[in-house]
Amino acid sequence: MVTGIAAYRRHPWRRDMPEPPVLWQEGGSRLLDYGGDGPPLLVVPSLINRAWVLDLAPGHSMLRFLAGSGLRVLLLDWGWPGGTERGFSLTDYIAGRLERAMAALSGLGALLLAGYCMGGLLALAAAQRRPDRVRGLALLATPWDFHADGGQAARQAAALLPALEPLMAPSGTIPVDLLQTLFAGIDPFAIARKFRAFGRLDPASARAELFVALEDWLNDGVPLAAPVARECLGGWYARNEPARGQWHVAGAAVNPALWAGPTLVAIPRGDRIVPPDSARALAAALPEKTVLDVPAGHIGMAAGSGAQAALWRPLLDWAAGVPARGGGAVGL
Repeated sequence: MVTGIAAYRRHPWRRDMPEPPVLWQEGGSRLLDYGGDGPPLLVVPSLINRAWVLDLAPGHSMLRFLAGSGLRVLLLDWGWPGGTERGFSLTDYIAGRLERAMAALSGLGALLLAGYCMGGLLALAAAQRRPDRVRGLALLATPWDFHADGGQAARQAAALLPALEPLMAPSGTIPVDLLQTLFAGIDPFAIARKFRAFGRLDPASARAELFVALEDWLNDGVPLAAPVARECLGGWYARNEPARGQWHVAGAAVNPALWAGPTLVAIPRGDRIVPPDSARALAAALPEKTVLDVPAGHIGMAAGSGAQAALWRPLLDWAAGVPARGGGAVGL
């Protein structure tokens, strides 16, 4: 394991991707334009990790693939929570910042909205609140029933909240290093396994470069605003509020049954972060959905070596079949 860690630290790979233009900015958040001709797709990532996992490296960028294949691709990069965002609740992020980003794109017409992981929950709530701005919704590895697997792991995570309070007090956030520790607790032995395996790879191989790219992304975390942390750990993980119909945004319950538009639910079968049964519960609650069984894990579905075939191409095909407002399928 130590040999693998040393090999990772001295590996020469560095991410070098051109920065897309910024269309809109508020606080630490930016709306990035990846270009492309076709129907507009706004991608909403998680609040916890950096958005650039979706634009990882040449050949491993979902956003650039979609932009080059018939969609106008935009990304809401939440950025680092500054003084204002540290007081944000989920309502502030969804009914405030996300909806204002959507409004900034009103000239493009109704959007295809895609949310990844936690971003899927934010996108679902925004689509329910503003169906006039959304014509199709893609939910990628999105949790819903946090107790689908019995809830033991979720309740264990929620039980940490009292101990986290004094650690959040100085900055108003869960610090990056603490978030990393919480994620490592999902599978503590995975770190040793992955670095032992990396130590056996040819450093010049494509597999080694992809490992370094993903590991760099994992180590480039973002703090989480304390009010959001309380809502997620207490509301989602402890009380399972989304699945019980008790998660509220701006005073209204988020109910998948109220979103009547076409939806793609992509469920990675090897997901250790979002149990597949949690995502299947969301699919079951949606009236008009296409369920995609993805032969990958949570991160591999978005940026792995097989991501193009497993997710990117099916997502593109689904988008091609979403009717434009006023009838007809969108042409890609």
